[in-house]
Amino acid sequence: MERAQRYDRPFLLGGAKRNAVLELWEVERYGIDSYGDAEWVSIYGLRPSEWYARGVRLLGRTVVECTRDRLGDAIGRQVAVVVRQASPLVVDLFAGSGNTLHWLLRHLPGAQGLGFEMDPRVFALTRANLEALALPVEILNVDYVTGLAHVRGAEGQLLVAFIAPPWGEALDPTSGLDLRRTTPSVTEILDVLGREVSANPLLCVVQVHERLVPGCLAEVRARFDWSELRIFDLNVPGEKPGVLLGTRGWIPE
Repeated sequence: MERAQRYDRPFLLGGAKRNAVLELWEVERYGIDSYGDAEWVSIYGLRPSEWYARGVRLLGRTVVECTRDRLGDAIGRQVAVVVRQASPLVVDLFAGSGNTLHWLLRHLPGAQGLGFEMDPRVFALTRANLEALALPVEILNVDYVTGLAHVRGAEGQLLVAFIAPPWGEALDPTSGLDLRRTTPSVTEILDVLGREVSANPLLCVVQVHERLVPGCLAEVRARFDWSELRIFDLNVPGEKPGVLLGTRGWIPE
């Protein structure tokens, strides 16, 4: 009976599977039903069958919300083009699976990594997954405000902040993504960053879609000294993902 259910975004985010640990067939079924690809949820550089065999487990909500390898790799490559400082401190404010942080560290040799995840169930699974794969990624069970209050980079050290809060109602199928309506809003997050890490040069990496609500991009960019929008063509169905890169306290060469 259960296998007749379509495994799509609404089912995994809004139903009984939201906080349930999925079996391998369910992860692959989501990929097939939603994207025609059983290996859609490839993370940590591994296909679903590979990471599942090594003890990695994901909740239904994380299967939908996680950054897949192809996107994580693309984000890491774009950040590496901008970052020229040695040994930056990379912080993922809403870490989830930790896969974006994993890819950022792969593309920034010598970087330190730290992630914040306040949901206790997501945090517990992510920490266990990272330990099972022996990945050098540290995750703390705190909200981003509490976490940032304890982030202190060395003098002159570049802080790279990845910002991908839950989109919720901020993503409208008609008008697009409004960065002022995420939970919390991207504008609020940038203001907190400005207060907590003002002593260090900052690079913000904001996850976006190609369609943005008019006005929201200008409001976010006004908080930066320099910014650039990068949209990725990953040859997948649906909206093209991307990142808005923005700096404070320095201008990339």
